Order: sequence, then C-alpha cells, then structure tokens
Amino acid sequence: MIDSTANLAAVCERLSAADFVTVDTEFMRETTYWPRLCVIQMAGPDEAVIIDAMAPGIELEPFFKLMADERVMKVFHAARQDIEIVFHRGGLIPHPIFDTQVAAMVCGFGDSISYDQLVQRLTGARIDKSSRFTDWARRPLSERQIEYALADVTHLRDVYQALADRLEQQGRADWVREEMGVLTSPATYQLEPEESWKRLKMRVRKPIELAILQEVAAWREREAQSRDVPRSRVIKDDAIYEIASQQPANAAALGQLRTIPRGFERSRSADNILAAVQRALAIPKEELPKVPKQRPASNGSGATVDLLKVLLKMMSESHGVASKVIATVDDLEAIAADDAADVPALHGWRRELFGETALKLKRGRIALAVEQNHVVAVEQ
Repeated sequence: MIDSTANLAAVCERLSAADFVTVDTEFMRETTYWPRLCVIQMAGPDEAVIIDAMAPGIELEPFFKLMADERVMKVFHAARQDIEIVFHRGGLIPHPIFDTQVAAMVCGFGDSISYDQLVQRLTGARIDKSSRFTDWARRPLSERQIEYALADVTHLRDVYQALADRLEQQGRADWVREEMGVLTSPATYQLEPEESWKRLKMRVRKPIELAILQEVAAWREREAQSRDVPRSRVIKDDAIYEIASQQPANAAALGQLRTIPRGFERSRSADNILAAVQRALAIPKEELPKVPKQRPASNGSGATVDLLKVLLKMMSESHGVASKVIATVDDLEAIAADDAADVPALHGWRRELFGETALKLKRGRIALAVEQNHVVAVEQ
C-alpha cells in the first residue's frame, strides 16, 4: 500500500524500467460531478501496488509522470473512465496505451466482454467481484478490497500478454493501435458545456425549442461543474425538456411547470434559467439551430440496411472480430445512402475486412445465400 509521495516516486521509478504496466482505478461519483479518485492499482512484470490516492499529503505527480512516459506501455481494461480521471486530475492522457477490451473484440471475444469473463477465458482464473461496489472512499480498506484491487491488475498482465500474442499471430496488432487513437484524443474527454445538449434525448421539434434546450443544458453543465454535483442535482432532464417546450418568460411561469420543485422559481438558479431562455428567444430566426433529423430509410435503403446487417454478422463470425468494432448501425445506414460515406467502416482495416464487400453487396455484385445453415456471399 503506497500512502506517501516518496514511496510513490520510488515505485514509479522502478516501474518506469518495465516494458509495460497494468493500471486500474477505483473512484466514487454518485454525489459529485467529477469522479473522486480513491485508489490507483498498478502492476509491472514483477510487482503490484495499491496507491491510496486519498492519503493525507500524497501528491500524484510521480504517477502522472509514469503515465506520460512514452517508453512504457500502459495497459487498461475498458480504459475510458480511467483515462478521463488521469486527464482531469493530471492534465494529460496516458500514452502509449493498450485497452484489453478493444483487443478482445478484435480477437473475437464478442462485444464489450467483461474483465472477469476475459480473465477466466484466457487464464482459467476466477475473480471475486463481491467488492466491486464497495465504498472505496472509506478508510481503512478491508483485506477483501485490497485483494480485489490487486487482482484487477495482476491478472491483467496475463490477459495483456495473451492478447498481444494473438494479435501478432493474426496480423491485427495495427488494428488495435488504430483504435487507441480515439482513447488518446483530448476531444474524447473535454466536457464542453455548449455540447452537453447532445447527451439529451431529442424530444424537441422546433428550432426555438432546441435553442432553449441548448442554452439551459449548457448552463446546467457549467453549474454542475462549478458546484461539483451531478447534473440531476442542479435540474433534471425532464425539466429541461419542459422549459424548452413551455418557454417560461418569468419566475411565475417557471414555477407553474410540473417538473420544477416548489419554491425553485425564487432561487438564483431560476434567474439563470430564465436568462438562458431569454438568450435563446433573442436569436434571430434565420440563425436558430436546425433540429437533427433521423436519416430516412427511403428508396429501399431500409431493406439494404437489413442486408448489410446480415453481411456484418457473417463477416464478424467468419473473421472472429466483434461486429461492434467493425461497424455501427449508423455506419450501415450511411453506406446504404452513399457509397462514399465518410464512416469508419469504409476506412482502413475495416474497409478491407467489411467495407468493400458491403459495397459489392449494395451494387449487386454479390448476393447472400444460406449453405448448410451458414450465410455465405455468392458472386453474381
């Protein structure tokens, strides 16, 4: 257990000589906007440690320095949340990285396989997950919590090496390196308030309603960030939808809304919401945002998408790659509408594996048939 900056610096210095380190974090965010980092686990080939990120006086700079060391591969499973914490606490993104969840999909272990399932399939070991949802902010940590935390990074060493070997044997190592581009892009972790409306379900039909929704959602995001509370503690999603629809002009009108708590209209937050509504109402009509529309399945493209889904499943099974990592439904809809669609499925290894065949199917150069209970492509 590492609970001082000096000990952390010493272990990070030792691990900086390793080819790779496995990394995981435990955090709490039920009552906060920003994740509250409680524990960091790391393992190199010869040692494993737990870092008490809440220890009095501990500084995490040695850990962040290791995360930025280009000589050391940083291995995660389902890396996004761990990297988000490093990005917001340390102002950097670990690099280079290897995400075993992504690698597992490329190696044919299905869509988003869980860590314990992957460990069992690759190593035969079973992980006790009973401590997964414990309170990681409470001290002292129990022996069971410590064992669980260490298991997350010690087994990950074997998983990483097994997957790396498979990728090299299959000639797919470059595929995973390409996928790491999204996980190491700062844009993935930058929480811009002006973009927060995109998290909401599109329940508005008019441009003015969308403008209000955007303004109120941006205000809520800034408020949640500054107060470090969950978005729903500021104002709930349903209230934003109703405000966008009803467009309250004053506190009395705001207080009449069904989704607004009693007395809320007299608060400072109510003033800010009304100001956001007024900013949206002041936008000239020709400058109002356009309401996003779902891509229509016209001219038979709906049936084309269905055929592409069958082809995707066939190619996924035949090549041993999870369909989720090859193409999304949005990709298939875009391909059905446009042969030159700018989607991942028509670029790089995905185009070679699936995209070219998808275009052949769309152009009638191949057909799909069933032979011995298996879907096959037949040249036309």
